[in-house]
Amino acid sequence: MSLRGGVIGAGVFGGYHARQYARLPDVTFVGVFDVHPDRAAAVAMPLGGRAFADLDQLLAEVDVVTVASPASAHAGQALVAIAAGKHVYVEKPIAVGVADAERIRAAADRAGVVVACGHQERVVFQAMGLLDAMEQPLLLEAVRHGPPSERSRDVSAVLDLMVHDIDLALAIAAGDAVTAEAEGARAADGVWDQVRAEATFEGGFTAVFDVSRMAEARHRTMRVVYPSGEVAIDFVARTFRNTTPFPLNPDFADTPAARDPLGASVEGFLQAVRGAAPRPVVTAAEAIAALDLAVAVEQALEDAG
Repeated sequence: MSLRGGVIGAGVFGGYHARQYARLPDVTFVGVFDVHPDRAAAVAMPLGGRAFADLDQLLAEVDVVTVASPASAHAGQALVAIAAGKHVYVEKPIAVGVADAERIRAAADRAGVVVACGHQERVVFQAMGLLDAMEQPLLLEAVRHGPPSERSRDVSAVLDLMVHDIDLALAIAAGDAVTAEAEGARAADGVWDQVRAEATFEGGFTAVFDVSRMAEARHRTMRVVYPSGEVAIDFVARTFRNTTPFPLNPDFADTPAARDPLGASVEGFLQAVRGAAPRPVVTAAEAIAALDLAVAVEQALEDAG
C-alpha cells in the first residue's frame, strides 16, 4: 500500500521527518508546509518535495502527515489534519494542554484515523527488552540535561525534555501517578528551564526526574531499581549495566531500531496506518497520559513558587 506523506513545520524535526518519508519504500514524499515558505522549500526541495504556503493544499495531496511545528501549534494543526481525514504523527508533546489532547483523540476516533506521538525513547526501551521486565520497579531516577538552545522556547523543559522520561516511567509502571512535587529555575524569559520533580505511583513506585536546558553538556541517564536488582542506562553512550535477572539485549545499540529510533517510530506509525500493526509505537492515549503527568509537574512548579 503506497502512501503519500507530508510534514507540517520546517524546523529541525520537520527536516528529520521529511527525510524519513523520502527514504521509505512505498512512501511518496509530497512536501512541507510552514508559515515561512522559504524554510519549507529549504527542507522539501532537496528531497524532491514541494514547499506549501497553505496547509489545506498540503493536506489535499497526502494520506499521512507529521506535525513537527512548535509544540504550541500541535493541537490546532493535528485537528485540522484529522478533519481532512488524514492519519497524523504528532511530535511530542501531543499538545500543551490535556483538553486539547483529548480533542485530538476524540476527533481521530470519530474519523477512523491513526494518531501516533513521537516519544521515540520507547523504541530504545523495546530494543533493550526493558518493556518485557517481569517485575514492577521500585524507583526510577532520570537525568536529561542539555545546553541552552533557541528550540522549543514556547514550552517549559518539562514539556520539552521531561515528558520523554515521564512516558518511559508510565510504560513500566503498574499503576497511575497519584502525586507530583517539583522545584525549578526559570530562564531570563520566564520559562522553566531547570526542573526536578518527584512522582509517586500506585503500588509504591517512585519516579524522580531531573531536566535542564542550562547545562554545559548533554547528559542523559536513567536508573531503574527493581526488587531483584537495577538497570542503569546511559542514553548518550547507548549502554547499560544490568544486575537484574532480566534477559536484556546487551547489543541493543546495534539493532536497526536503536540506531534510528525516529525511523522505527515512523515506520511503526505507517504499519498501523496500513493495518499491518495493531497500533503505533506510542498511541494518543499514552501520549495524553504522559502530558497529564507533565502538566501536573508544571502545576506543582507554579504552586511551589
